[in-house]
Amino acid sequence: MPDVHALLSASSSKQWLNCPPSARLQERFPNEASVYAEEGTFAHSVCEYKVKKYLHERVKRPQSEEYYSEELEQSTDAYYEFVVSIIEEMKRNGCEPLVLVEERVDYSHIAPSGFGTADMVIIGHDGDGKGILHICDYKNGKGVYVDADHNSQMMLYAIGALHAYGYIYPIEIVRMSIIQPRLDNISTCEMTAADLTAWGESIRETAKLAYEGKGEQKAGDWCRFCRAKPVCRACREEALSLCREEFLDLDAGAFSEDTRASPGKDDMNAPYQPDTSVPVFRQPGLIPVSELAEILPTLNRISSWIESVFAYLSSEAINHGVPVPGYKVVEGRSKRIFTDTKAVVDTAIRNGYTDLYKQQLITLTEFEKMMGKKKFSELLGEYVAKPPGKLALVPDSDPRPPVDLANTPDLEFAVLAGQDGE
Repeated sequence: MPDVHALLSASSSKQWLNCPPSARLQERFPNEASVYAEEGTFAHSVCEYKVKKYLHERVKRPQSEEYYSEELEQSTDAYYEFVVSIIEEMKRNGCEPLVLVEERVDYSHIAPSGFGTADMVIIGHDGDGKGILHICDYKNGKGVYVDADHNSQMMLYAIGALHAYGYIYPIEIVRMSIIQPRLDNISTCEMTAADLTAWGESIRETAKLAYEGKGEQKAGDWCRFCRAKPVCRACREEALSLCREEFLDLDAGAFSEDTRASPGKDDMNAPYQPDTSVPVFRQPGLIPVSELAEILPTLNRISSWIESVFAYLSSEAINHGVPVPGYKVVEGRSKRIFTDTKAVVDTAIRNGYTDLYKQQLITLTEFEKMMGKKKFSELLGEYVAKPPGKLALVPDSDPRPPVDLANTPDLEFAVLAGQDGE
């Protein structure tokens, strides 16, 4: 997979389209890879391997003891099956589609020096003979639901592919699909090639501002992955403003400048004078769920900013030795490890200790691959169950159907003895 990124990358387009200066502001911060990003990179390489193998290319399967899991195998299978279904459908429509895996696309005619890498570019036609450009993108994350509907990242990939191949193929329809298996999300957005081109023209000036580092800083949900967020004044002002709006009435609260207080005293140091005219056990005011629900999006934004500030300061102190007043760097608790596993095994065996390994049943997916899907279903199908997933509170915009909470106890405490769910 390519590891080169453009200043105006498609993946960060939501940021620079809403906050143009963010593109240049992030340049001064290293793009440090997280565990989640590394896991996603490995998952993408597995997706690439599976599709190329289907296309009869000579490829070597990527390996990773750290990131490989049955869940990753199933997720990449879901992506592979979706992509293959598109290709096979185009073949049934009477064409041999152009299939490009991990294709670098250039959209610099819209955004200066802009380019990106599309997971899949498929060009063919539908049953009516209309030319189709289909862009597919795998998302490994399960923390943020990603919708394909007018997704700027996908649209920029499509603009780049249309610019490169539109003069060869008569493309009329553009489809963009996001495959996010860990959230059971496969979404597709369709538009005409003309509408896509018009959108590209509409963002040209914003892209120019972003490339030049100009425009207005603006905070919003697009700040989530911005590397400049911890030190961004717009983010700080928004977070503090949200706190004031939701939790403090500065005109009438404990911190107000009340001229009725005694001279030289304020609300914080005035003597305590209990109100004896009311019952002692008066019930405090409680916030109803409806009001808490209104501030939930605000809490998420504030929490995200707080976490980013702490992570930034921690990195500065630990990795770069920057002193943080009032804080210090300490060593956490560690666990004992073997420095030479082979020597440990040899020494133990020489001294008569042989019970050194644990046996573990291979996974459901490994059984299915060993037997083949048909034989697996025939022999072991009756022993397979898929228990319900863990319940979670999500916004109404999430496409998953709501759970019937009347059955929640059964969902939570049902025991499937001796069965491994997917």
